[in-house]
Amino acid sequence: MQNTETTLQLRLWTVEEYHRMAEAGIFGADERVELLEGKIIWMIAKGTAHRSAVGRTDYLFKNRLGKQAWVSVQDPVKLNDRSEPEPDIAVVKVDPLDYADHHPTPSEVYLIIEVADNSLKLDCEAKAKAYSQAGIQDYWVLDVVNRQLHVFREPTSEGYKSEVVLAEDAVITPLEFPDLQIVVLEMLPPVMRGE
Repeated sequence: MQNTETTLQLRLWTVEEYHRMAEAGIFGADERVELLEGKIIWMIAKGTAHRSAVGRTDYLFKNRLGKQAWVSVQDPVKLNDRSEPEPDIAVVKVDPLDYADHHPTPSEVYLIIEVADNSLKLDCEAKAKAYSQAGIQDYWVLDVVNRQLHVFREPTSEGYKSEVVLAEDAVITPLEFPDLQIVVLEMLPPVMRGE
């Protein structure tokens, strides 16, 4: 009996093909997907803690940065021809056309923040690698379950050289905004106290 192993070949998609699929209505109106390294990924349903953290972080950065940067929420960022994730928060350069003619690219990104309630492994592994390979200098994962912030810096083609995990009472400063100090707790949803 002959033993033959079959290796599955994946068909990887480009950003252009992904856009054409969306325009053709291949994805349902209620389907939330994103393109990461040529693969179409179902976006995990977001809980109330996730939504709260995204809202608080958006409000915080918009208030503290004012007109120094554009803060987008769950909008696409084009990393390369095969990755166009929709990070929870992207702090990007101000564009005179408000990105009407393109999605932000790595050279226009100051900071990306993903909020993790049930997506911590995806955010800290697959997404971290994709962001690192694209040269994103400052990538944060806000873990709402363990109330911590994972800070990824020093991108390489293999992944980030530096990952630091900060507790909720720690202070963090974005690389591009050295005067901005944020307490991790300011981005986290409030703790609901029992009666």
